[in-house]
Amino acid sequence: MMKAMILAAGLGTRLRPLTDSIPKPLLPVGGTPLIVWNLLLLRAGGIRDVMINLYYLGVMIEEALGDGSRWDMRITYSHESELLGTGGGLKAAEEFFEGQAFVVMNGDTLMELDLHEFFDFHDSQSGVATLVLRDDPHADQWGAVESDAQGGILRINGQGVDVRTSMSDGTSRMFAGVHILEPSLLKDASTGESFSIIDTYTRALATGSRLLGFVHAGYWSDIGTVARYTQAQRDVEAGLIALAPRLRG
Repeated sequence: MMKAMILAAGLGTRLRPLTDSIPKPLLPVGGTPLIVWNLLLLRAGGIRDVMINLYYLGVMIEEALGDGSRWDMRITYSHESELLGTGGGLKAAEEFFEGQAFVVMNGDTLMELDLHEFFDFHDSQSGVATLVLRDDPHADQWGAVESDAQGGILRINGQGVDVRTSMSDGTSRMFAGVHILEPSLLKDASTGESFSIIDTYTRALATGSRLLGFVHAGYWSDIGTVARYTQAQRDVEAGLIALAPRLRG
């Protein structure tokens, strides 16, 4: 079974003062810590082994979640002495994935996603990574992802396949913060260095590797600001997203 990693090392500066004394992944949404929503989404998708990277107030996260046994999961922690970025954090945990494809989630993302469908899509393709994409009128502000008519990603933030030779379908979407990648993408990266996995992706595109986009139309929220955190609380109260389906996994 596929393993997963939740990226939870960030400082949460845009959520201050809420994050002055509590790490962003532990902020309650509908009375449940945000990171627990994500753990249960993974469990509903059949994943039981999860790595979580820690930095800012990381001890609080480890104390809150423990070994994961209360959710019938196994949680391992990667403690970063300095922030390694999304790519460096994955590289530091490379051995955990045992050379197999794995799923990554941002620790500040709240969403509904059929992981079984997502996994099946990745397995049916011959790509080194599959990114969950969503339509958004402000995709350029988030970082536009351009794809061809078959779902192959061409460019991320304007970088990747040469625009003169590409067959873009003209659609730009945003990356929703969930992805599956093959460990070969991390092979040449240096351990202990900070880098973004997005830079790894754009280099892979430029050298001819195939990346896929899985289009997601369900609920999604990036809990990155106080305003969006407040809105997510309202969304839960309105029944737009519920914890119950995750508990049935």
